[in-house]
Amino acid sequence: MRTAWPEMELNQLSSVSTVTPNYEYYYEDSCQYQHLQHMSIFLPILYTAVFLVGIVGNAVLIVALVFKRQVQRLIDVFIINLAASDFIFLITLPFWVDEEVLDGSWRVGSFLCKASSYVISVNMYCSILLLTCMSADRYLAIMHPSIARRIRTRSYSRALCISVWLLSCCLGMPTLLSRELKKQYGKTYCTDKAMTEAKQIASLMLLILAFFFPLLSILTFYCSITKRLCVHYQKTGKHDKKLRKSIKIVFIVVVAFVVSWVPFNLFKLMAILLGLLKQSDCFSNMVAQLGMKVSNPFAFANSCANPFIYYCFDSYIRRAMLQCLCPRVKISSSSNNSDTLDTRLSHSLSNFGAGEYAARKRKRSVSL
Repeated sequence: MRTAWPEMELNQLSSVSTVTPNYEYYYEDSCQYQHLQHMSIFLPILYTAVFLVGIVGNAVLIVALVFKRQVQRLIDVFIINLAASDFIFLITLPFWVDEEVLDGSWRVGSFLCKASSYVISVNMYCSILLLTCMSADRYLAIMHPSIARRIRTRSYSRALCISVWLLSCCLGMPTLLSRELKKQYGKTYCTDKAMTEAKQIASLMLLILAFFFPLLSILTFYCSITKRLCVHYQKTGKHDKKLRKSIKIVFIVVVAFVVSWVPFNLFKLMAILLGLLKQSDCFSNMVAQLGMKVSNPFAFANSCANPFIYYCFDSYIRRAMLQCLCPRVKISSSSNNSDTLDTRLSHSLSNFGAGEYAARKRKRSVSL
């Protein structure tokens, strides 16, 4: 999309408050930003593909876990809510495809401008917070199984998901209040209001607390899990295929999250800092804006990638989705295979930890 706002100052570059396909380009005599022409063709095709694949994938995932499985695992509560968040977001994507096709012009009214931007913002925060909850759940299941048995209940998981939704709706309110329609050069654009310095500081704090802090938590949880699994592998000295697979899954989950969300939010952080520092460097501003434009599809693609990740690496979900797609086909399963990988690992690591504890106790008794 290409819009021109000659009367606006460059410090309004940080006015982008959420992950939306709309970005302002500021043209001045001394600094003209040229929009990448091929993006106008590439983005509508990509967003359409994300919409179609994501709608089908998340719908099948939700139906499979809600209606086709009599007994749900605790982790499935988080997965269902994450899929629901992605599904609601994907419903708004056709509006942004239409905007891309119309070269940035918004034709579906002020309400949908605000509502669709708000839904995208809520989806981003909800996804990050749910992934944080899922990583914390895995951390407890593997690292502290005795504590996990007391607090990992369905009622607790549902209450936690409700809290995540309420918090995400509150965090998305600045986006709802900041979006508006603007008319320029005969076109109507869905864009952000002018940002004051106080709003820029608030946006910076929100970005740090609602994105980078959860990201740090996720990485910390998974690094601790991986370290514990590696120690377990070295102590046992066995070539455990399940152990190697678990480390691989952890790596893929972290990489998918980082690739999807970090680039956009880093460029967004850059734009906010440029605005706060009142930097008028044309090149830096152009890098921030085009960076968000290019990295935005990766953030959107995360909404259609999750069902495939679960299908490929979680045999329980794979059987549920296959039964949903092919109900007449009998899919063999066993009680052992229906256990989650976290459950198997937690039992294994519990025995490993108990053995270590017993060894230390014997050592202390001998020394005494």
